[in-house]
Amino acid sequence: MKLFITGGAGFIGSNFIFYMRRTHPDDDLVCLDKLTYAGNLETLAPVMNDPKFKFVRVDIADRKAVCDLFEAEKPDVVVNFAAESHVDRSIENPAVFLETNVMGTQVLLDACRIYGIRRFHQVSTDEVYGDLPLNRPELMFTEQSLLHPSSPYSASKASADLLCLAYHRTYGMPITISRCSNNYGPYQFPEKLIPLMIANCTAGKPLPVYGQGLNVRDWLYVEDHCSAIDLILQGGKEGQVYNIGGHNEMRNIDIVKLIVHTLGRSEELITYVTDRKGHDMRYAIDPSFIHKELGWLPQTRFENGIVKTIQWYMDNRSWWENILSGEYINCYDRLYGR
Repeated sequence: MKLFITGGAGFIGSNFIFYMRRTHPDDDLVCLDKLTYAGNLETLAPVMNDPKFKFVRVDIADRKAVCDLFEAEKPDVVVNFAAESHVDRSIENPAVFLETNVMGTQVLLDACRIYGIRRFHQVSTDEVYGDLPLNRPELMFTEQSLLHPSSPYSASKASADLLCLAYHRTYGMPITISRCSNNYGPYQFPEKLIPLMIANCTAGKPLPVYGQGLNVRDWLYVEDHCSAIDLILQGGKEGQVYNIGGHNEMRNIDIVKLIVHTLGRSEELITYVTDRKGHDMRYAIDPSFIHKELGWLPQTRFENGIVKTIQWYMDNRSWWENILSGEYINCYDRLYGR
């Protein structure tokens, strides 16, 4: 098959490309990426000379460019990772998120409808469900949970999900959707919690923690996420939503302290900053449906995954040190101050 992988120069998209090259070596992969601040072509260096891989710089909201590419390449499957994804940035500038996450998805759906595909898979997030109370640990998000997004980012992703479902209902588009919990692992842009704390801790810089750090997230190792998407592409039911969770809820502050202790630093580096506007308190995914239907379960225990992740960032310092400059630094200063 030939797969279009949008946003493939980003964190999860690049890991999916590496996963597919290992597990489906006969497939042709075409990476579409606009190369915004979070898209890093250096990440794709291991596959850039692979004859079964092609990189195309394109904005998924550019209708003509996308249609021309569909006409030329004729993909069988589209996996849409392309998205503006940082909540803080969405609070600063919601319009960019609507352009990419909603209009970009609509352009892709139209191209798929015109040129025909076997499957369009939309990579979404558990944030479309809103949040859960800290004092109700038995509550978890299922595929039937109501959409109740809290931020411009999650609202844009919920909108894209609804567009996909509408295209399935109206046009018979062969779509599937996955909603994942917080991913961690190699190649994550160092504005997200885990790589940010690793980078700052390594440099002896303050570790900015929102509020008191009591917000709870369910953590999923990125390779487990990739394997789930692969199973959905192979056997998922058209028009179906699948929740992908890591079975690992932890408070943000506990994650930060774990990184501090692993790297042999002092907790005095932890700095509590003004909480994010509309900050969701708890996410928790119930992945029992995808386990029942497709046999998927996360394979990486968090205590192992976090050690592998920290070690990867230690072994690949040049990758993230190259990022910590320019536009990223400007945004970092705006969001967290000194």
